Amino acid sequence: MIPPDACDSQSVSESRGKRQQEWIIVATGGREYILNNSLVLSATDIAHRIERGGHTLLVQDRDCGQALRELRAFAEENHNWPPPPNYQCPQPRSDNPPTLLMIGSLIIFFMVTGPWFPQNPWFAAGAIDSRAILDQGQWWRLVTALTLHANLVHLVGNCVIGGFMVHLLCTSSGFGTGWLALILSGMAGNWCNIVLRKGPHYSVGFSTAIFAAIGIFCGQQLIRQKPSLIRQIILPLGAGAGLLAMLGTEGRQTDLGAHFFGFGCGIVSGVLIQLSTLVRQADNRILQLILFTITLILIITCW
Repeated sequence: MIPPDACDSQSVSESRGKRQQEWIIVATGGREYILNNSLVLSATDIAHRIERGGHTLLVQDRDCGQALRELRAFAEENHNWPPPPNYQCPQPRSDNPPTLLMIGSLIIFFMVTGPWFPQNPWFAAGAIDSRAILDQGQWWRLVTALTLHANLVHLVGNCVIGGFMVHLLCTSSGFGTGWLALILSGMAGNWCNIVLRKGPHYSVGFSTAIFAAIGIFCGQQLIRQKPSLIRQIILPLGAGAGLLAMLGTEGRQTDLGAHFFGFGCGIVSGVLIQLSTLVRQADNRILQLILFTITLILIITCW
């Protein structure tokens, strides 16, 4: 409540010997409001008192004008304080993503397919082959290649790094949303990689999806962070680019293009997930199970 423009006409008189004091009401309201105004008057050495159960503030008649000026100045300076609380719903979490199941499936599948060599039928049928995809329409290779690994070192590296990234993604976004976004982003990354290359190109590995996961995190942060341009854009992209440079450029046979485009497609997926209602459905078990089932059907159908 803002103090009145003039001293309240109501007054309280009391006689002490031969001297009569007149106390004027300068503020009425809740206890917290009156206590705050009392602190203002105390800071400016204005005599005052609180009556009527802590809901009325009075000053002596001679101090009324100064008291009102101080109280109104205080009210105007603190008109928008404290700011309204910024209530945010907690980020939904999926507590039991099937990370070990899926990463374990990659290991078991490698035991079936073996490493990459020219006569291996699994790689002849499922590896990225730019001519087969672009000229013959064998789009399913964009998915099957994600499940193949050239050798044991390739497999272990992708499972260790990928398992950590995928688990974080599925925990924060939901295991169904996370895996479907990974596979679709990995497909898109592989497609961009061969379309923009000249000449035939062959590749395999889950690493395209791993860098898609990093991109998804960055894309989500682009939408979540609002305070400034640096926090909203530069920091998430810088962090993602740093991980791409650190993890995705080592090795003579590293497919940097696949990593880069997987990362880029992941950013787009992360933005779409954050803007959609999916980000608030991480703990919706039925929905996540449906999306996860769609992912498994897609992978099995492509094979």
